Amino acid sequence: MELFWLSLLGFLLTGFYVLAGYDYGTQLLLPQAGRDEGGRRRVLAALGPYFFGNEVWLVAVAGVLFGAFPLLEGTLLSGLYPLVVLLLLALVAGKAAVQLRGRSRSATARRVWDVLIVAGGAIPAFLMGTLIGLLLTGVPLRGHHGFVLLPGDVLHPFVLLAGVTGVLLLIGHGGAFLALRATGEVAGRADSAARTALTWAAAAVAGTFAAGLALGVRPPNPLVAAVATMLLVVLPLAGRTALRHGRPGRAFTATAAAVALPVPLAGLSTFPYMLTSSADPQHSLTYTEVAADTATLETLTAFGVVLLPVMLGYQAFSWWAFRDRPEPPGYF
Repeated sequence: MELFWLSLLGFLLTGFYVLAGYDYGTQLLLPQAGRDEGGRRRVLAALGPYFFGNEVWLVAVAGVLFGAFPLLEGTLLSGLYPLVVLLLLALVAGKAAVQLRGRSRSATARRVWDVLIVAGGAIPAFLMGTLIGLLLTGVPLRGHHGFVLLPGDVLHPFVLLAGVTGVLLLIGHGGAFLALRATGEVAGRADSAARTALTWAAAAVAGTFAAGLALGVRPPNPLVAAVATMLLVVLPLAGRTALRHGRPGRAFTATAAAVALPVPLAGLSTFPYMLTSSADPQHSLTYTEVAADTATLETLTAFGVVLLPVMLGYQAFSWWAFRDRPEPPGYF
């Protein structure tokens, strides 16, 4: 049961990273892909049908943490409290700005919302990469299953490079999404930006891996980390090649696969540990230690069996319902 719920948690996190990832990448590309008012409305119109539904995956992740892994939830969220609060504030600000921008009549107000939209994409993109980096380097877990992050933990070169890599990957992912969903000059500018970002993302992945080796970052399963890193170099370049040949659908598939890799990379590289301790390896927590008891997990399984098909069905329906490239509605 513990392994089932661990797999479900990983699946939900991966789904959130992929689906919300193109939200954040699109938000980051708002000034470049939409250089005038009409262009920005087209960018937001492409994103509009999906961005609230994509956040449901984060709610599901939180539910699994609370129900199936209560010790992990308490340890992880309390230790990462400043980063989690910043992440949530950025998410709320970015989503509110997307909704409220179209209601603003003055150019000054729209510029303010534009700044919040971009910040609402940049901060989560960077923090998501940062959190992957922290999980790979380990957190200062000590006795009583608690930790407090110090500035040196967050400013570790490997962690910062992981954050930058996350931003570049999501820009490429968002650009591929816009190339697929938008039209005209917006799609062309997104295509160009995505190709540049994906090239730099592949280089950043290789640089982050090399920095990890030089700095002594050694996850429990280094071979898994090496294989995942190779794929994280190849897939962005495959997406770039597909865009260059006018295949935005294939490019989006490649970027989605690349963005899907960081969560399995962190999970499988540190398995069976959910949190590795950089202070004392003996304090590292395995997935069985942080899971709820078997009776609780069996009870929750009934809800999980119903919830997952509903989420997948809704996601498939939303993509089918809005399969045509949109024209900008007045709301945006």
